[in-house]
Amino acid sequence: MKNILALFLGVLLVSTLSSGNAQNTWSLQKCIDYALENNIQIKQQALSTQYGENQIKQAKSDRLPNLNATLGNNYSFGRSLTYDNTYQNVNSGSINGSLATNVTLYNGSILQNTIKQRELDLMVTIQDLQKAKDDIMLAIAAGYLEILFAEELELVTQGQIEVTKQQINRTQQLVDAGSLARGALLEIEAQIAREELQLVNDQNRVQLAYLTLFQFLELPIAESFKIEKPSLPEVKANSSMLNSIDVFNTAVSVRPEIKAAQLRVQSAIRGLDIAKGYRYPSLSLGANYYNLYNNKYSDFNGEKITFGNQIKNNTRSGIGVTLNIPIFNRNQVKNGISNATLQISDYKYRLQTASNVLRKDIEQAYTNALASFNRYTSTEKAVNSMKEAFRYTEEKFNVGMLNTVDYNLSKNNLTIAQSNLLQAKYDYIFRTKILDFYNGVSIEL
Repeated sequence: MKNILALFLGVLLVSTLSSGNAQNTWSLQKCIDYALENNIQIKQQALSTQYGENQIKQAKSDRLPNLNATLGNNYSFGRSLTYDNTYQNVNSGSINGSLATNVTLYNGSILQNTIKQRELDLMVTIQDLQKAKDDIMLAIAAGYLEILFAEELELVTQGQIEVTKQQINRTQQLVDAGSLARGALLEIEAQIAREELQLVNDQNRVQLAYLTLFQFLELPIAESFKIEKPSLPEVKANSSMLNSIDVFNTAVSVRPEIKAAQLRVQSAIRGLDIAKGYRYPSLSLGANYYNLYNNKYSDFNGEKITFGNQIKNNTRSGIGVTLNIPIFNRNQVKNGISNATLQISDYKYRLQTASNVLRKDIEQAYTNALASFNRYTSTEKAVNSMKEAFRYTEEKFNVGMLNTVDYNLSKNNLTIAQSNLLQAKYDYIFRTKILDFYNGVSIEL
């Protein structure tokens, strides 16, 4: 019952994923390009970059004078101030307006250091965006290689099924000739049933690997595609794998997470300069203009003063310089400087942590690549030996010198060795691609 259910689910998943645009083929680069253009996390990080650009614009604009206008409409009842500066019981309405401007001349270089800090913060977001893109590219490469690995496993199982089918024909002939008991044929038929179930499992693995890639690309399953099968690199010890220390030295100078950590330290240093700037006096220049119209204003002869004359006579303007000297501000400046100093130390620790993580990742990738290479070479020898052993076993079985149990055991051992060889191969390729990526080489297959 379990075998029938697994077969049904496998056929259903294969037929579902084969519909739609299954004839389309995507290369690794096309998958990466699509993800970089459509991934939500990358779009969000790009928004952070745009926000940083706006922060720089605002910091630069803070150096400019401001200009503000006010306009008021007031109604007064009872005793009110008249045009001749006396009070009378009169109801009146008035309109007043003013313009004011102010510009900072000096504030302890806070404005200049803020601009420089915002520029550094923008560079941080750019590096964070690149790091997000790099993570996407590595994840897609891993998913792409998983599909290739699963498809090769499926081919191995298909090859084993073909061998078993041929063996069934030969065994049928031997049974018909009386050279073998019918039990041998039944055991071979049971073996092909197990292999067909394994084939369904392999096909399911392929389709699930595709599904993982589709979901990572935010593609609905209805828009599925087949990946392009590239010529994979030869499994051999290359320069990047054998020089992990050089890879690390290169990665420290090119990896975006390290650059971002370094820029955060520089930004924190600017933050300390800004905090120190509040200890100094600030100097600003200001100017203002004011005017008023009242509908009850009249001259000494009792004649109502016109709007134009009031606007002309009520004009008031001024200009002045303001010096603000900090004397005591409840230790806000002192604590701000202390916090900015702590922030620098924190970001330096983060820089060291990022460097350590990078070094560990490279060492891990190198160790895994070396282990995969050694496992591949040893497994390759084992596969070659098992192929020869299976050929000899098959010859003995065909002439009735070996039972089906030993034959199936030899065949299964060969299949396991071939699967291990494929796993070592793809693991090695992925690990070396990681090392190359850290070394500044783009991911290609």
